[in-house]
Amino acid sequence: MNTFEILNWWPLALLLLLPVAWLRHAAARRRAAAILPTLALARAAGSSMFSRTRWLLPVMRTTILAILVVSLARPVLANQRTSVWVDGVAIELVVDRSGSMQALDFTLNGQRVDRLTAIKDVASKFVLGGDGLDGRPNDLVGLVTFATFADSLSPLTLDHDHLIQTLERSQIAVDASDGGTAIGDAVALGVERLRDVMEGARREDGRSAVRSAVLILLTDGEDNASELQPQAAAELAKALGIKLYTIGVGTHGTAPFPVQFLGRTQIQQVPVTIDEELLKQMASETGGKYFRATDTASLAAIYSEIDALEKTHTEQQRTMHYKDLAVQPFRVGGLESPPLLFWAALLLGLELVLGATRYRTLPG
Repeated sequence: MNTFEILNWWPLALLLLLPVAWLRHAAARRRAAAILPTLALARAAGSSMFSRTRWLLPVMRTTILAILVVSLARPVLANQRTSVWVDGVAIELVVDRSGSMQALDFTLNGQRVDRLTAIKDVASKFVLGGDGLDGRPNDLVGLVTFATFADSLSPLTLDHDHLIQTLERSQIAVDASDGGTAIGDAVALGVERLRDVMEGARREDGRSAVRSAVLILLTDGEDNASELQPQAAAELAKALGIKLYTIGVGTHGTAPFPVQFLGRTQIQQVPVTIDEELLKQMASETGGKYFRATDTASLAAIYSEIDALEKTHTEQQRTMHYKDLAVQPFRVGGLESPPLLFWAALLLGLELVLGATRYRTLPG
């Protein structure tokens, strides 16, 4: 938005001299300029349009002087522009969707839900904001899900609505052929996606737009299907400067689990195990942290802590642009006006022409 400013106020004091010039002009008019033999000649001269508008010349001179004084005061239109540089965090969500995620040991709005449903709810608030979380509007977020095999469902993107919609569509693997848990392969795939975006996210000034890279792993089981061991995947992340936050999801001991019996679904308490030692080692290897989420509240608290640990950094750069009205065109009421000095030169030329022709004064 443009704002009007005066850079040098002291020249405006010269405007006080203009009334003095007018007083001198009035005094000069009271003196006789010529001696006429008869009054008839004076009456004839007084009836002329040019004689009645001789005041235009002093008005022009005064206006010219006023424009010159104002120009010396440097009137400008100032336009402040703010550029915001954002150093974002690249976050890869790696979510377990193996069959054990069917355990009903989480609640939402008073209703018992499976682990994946609880993860979807809290993850969406972590990314989009809600329940005390600000969201990650300036961060690239990607999604990998896994059971026996790892799949990259969404690239790292700022289109967070699409990412969350993709997460919502993911389902628990119930097919026997996809009943494993490939933690190592999933982490390695997430690390690969982060590496790609870190190498490609370069701004014009040469700095990376990605300040840090983070992988958040959520799993409720033990690795039993990976081709690449989880420890090796963690070492790869460490080598690339990627921090792992690992979250063990589920209660201790047993968890209510839906079981099919004679064509009907029954809820039974089933023993559950999480390889917490592995998850702790992976997080520690990369400078991250391990968490245990036993219910929806603790899962939300974990996301809140990660949100506080990994903050986006912004830097503002302000620049001020000035348009000098004395020498640059400007707009008045939607119309383009030449610079002030143009008007002064135009009036000066007009005053000289009129003073030498129609408004010429005879020597006294």
